[in-house]
Parts: sequence; C-alpha cells; structure tokens
Amino acid sequence: MSAQISFPVESLAGPRTVTLAYERRGAGEPLLLLHGIGHHWQAWEPVLDVLAVERDVVAVDLPGFGASPALLAPLAYDLETVVPVLGAFCAALGIERPHVAGNSLGGLLALRLGREKLVRSVTALSPAGFWSQAERRYAFTTLRAMRGAALAMPVPLIERLSRSAAGRTALTSTIYARPGRRSPQATVAETLALRGATGFHQTLAAGRTVLFADDVPAVPVTVAWGTRDRLLLRRQGVRAKHTLPDARLVRLPGCGHVPMNDDPALVARVILDGSAGTTGSGGSAGRSGGAG
Repeated sequence: MSAQISFPVESLAGPRTVTLAYERRGAGEPLLLLHGIGHHWQAWEPVLDVLAVERDVVAVDLPGFGASPALLAPLAYDLETVVPVLGAFCAALGIERPHVAGNSLGGLLALRLGREKLVRSVTALSPAGFWSQAERRYAFTTLRAMRGAALAMPVPLIERLSRSAAGRTALTSTIYARPGRRSPQATVAETLALRGATGFHQTLAAGRTVLFADDVPAVPVTVAWGTRDRLLLRRQGVRAKHTLPDARLVRLPGCGHVPMNDDPALVARVILDGSAGTTGSGGSAGRSGGAG
C-alpha cells in the first residue's frame, strides 16, 4: 500500500495544503520517479524493485493523478506550480536534491527540476516539450481520445478486455510497444487511473504553450526515447539533444512511449547509469545507442 503525505505550498491566496500519494522502497541515494499524464506511480512497478536495490526510490502520484487529490484553488497545474510542489514534497520527506527520472509529462517535470537545481541528475524518458505544434496537437488529440475511451467503457468491459493479450493491446497499445506483457490487473488499474484523473484536463490545458527550449547546465542529463514511441515520435529526441547538447541521448530499441514495461532491464540500467552521473554526448547504455 502506498503512503500519503500533506504539506503546505504557498499560493497567491496564502498557503494551501497539498497531499500526494507515493511508494517508497530501497536504500541508497534518493531517486524520485515521475509518471506521465493520466498514469499513476504504478507505471514504474516493472523497474521499481531493481532500482530499489541501489537507490532509495520514491515513486509519486502527481497532483490530480492516481491516489493524489486535486490541487486546491488557486494552485494551478502548470510547471511554475507543480515543480515547487515537488520540491516541497521532497522537503517534507526529508530528501535533499534527489536524482529524478520521469516519463512523458514526468520527463518534462524532471528537466525543469534539473534546471532549478533541485535534483542531482535527470533521466527523462520520452519527455514532453520537444514537439512541433503539429506533433503536440497530435499527442493531445490522442490523449483526449484515450481518456474518452476509458470514460466510456463500463468497468466490466475493461476487466474482460484485460484478460486477453488482444484486449490489453486494444486498451494500451498507444503507450506500450508490447502491451501483451502488461498484467491484467495492471491494465485495469491504469485504465481506471486514467478515468479518475482529476487533473487531466487542467494539466493538458497548461501544456498548450509548453516548449522546452533551455539547457540544463551543471546537472547530468540523460534523455532516452523508445524506437516504437507512437505518442511522442522519436525524432523529438534529436531536438532534445540540440537543446541539451551535453545530455546523453539513448535509444530504447523496441520500446514504446512508456518503456518501463516494454524492457524493464534496459530502462532500469539507463536510470541507474544516469543517476550515477554518467554523462557524454550520444553515449549508450546496455543495448542502447544514439537516437535517431
């Protein structure tokens, strides 16, 4: 069972209490894990125990996702609000400058945490924010369609579909290259998490003007992209490398947008290498190489 912690965050109308759910395992240097929009901390479950052998791992449900309640007004779901919320969350747990790994929205947040010097290292898996306007519109349209489908399906239908590889493919092939590997229980849980994501529309609206255009100096950065990412196309990784010239750019062969389930061993190695301070231009980890 995950835990919850509440802490104050300043707003224009005075302090507001934020409550976040999280899972914490392992020992070693702290590592914060951030999921993508509509997901929950359990997206990291395929790699969590491997990471916990070497790191004090904290996987958090972002505000308005998973078991974390919605933000209280006037707190918004933009980067200028959520990044300080995550900083306050770490402080509440007694964690100082953790390593951070994030996927999609979580990757974007990880990079912003790095730019604010709130973390020791950044590993961003298919991070948002390196899109063209056409690519952003495509991604947002796809995400809205996924959310609409999840809301429209009765729970018994979701449960029935999750029992077969074909059904899991129908439910999750947009984000996984190997959806049949996802367990029935995990497929049901993440579909219900997408249905119940109270922060979904506000987060998507806040992302309309987001473009990550600044370097992250003095912090080791790894950017990794799945070769079969159908949501944020892998050419966005090349743009990320131009924006972050000192970052290590890693290709994840055969992986989709949420690669932790497609190749847990490779993704865990990329994160552990990144949080060990491995740097270099266009380096590789495991079976990975330069993205293209």
